[in-house]
Amino acid sequence: MMREIGFELHGEQVELCHLLKLAGVAASGGQGKALVAEGLVQVDGQPESRKTAKILAGQLVECQGVRIRVIGV
Repeated sequence: MMREIGFELHGEQVELCHLLKLAGVAASGGQGKALVAEGLVQVDGQPESRKTAKILAGQLVECQGVRIRVIGV
């Protein structure tokens, strides 16, 4: 079962590896980069291989059973 969390984005964008860390999916930015490199991350339903992909409000990131809904504030 997928666990869903909301992430409030303060600013225009956040790098994917940092989002994984800030949302608690990864213990560090380095671990976030490793998850992306292993092909374990999807953005808006598509595999994402760019560790520093710019994630915007309204996007949906999935990794290891966690769905992160990015919400603009």
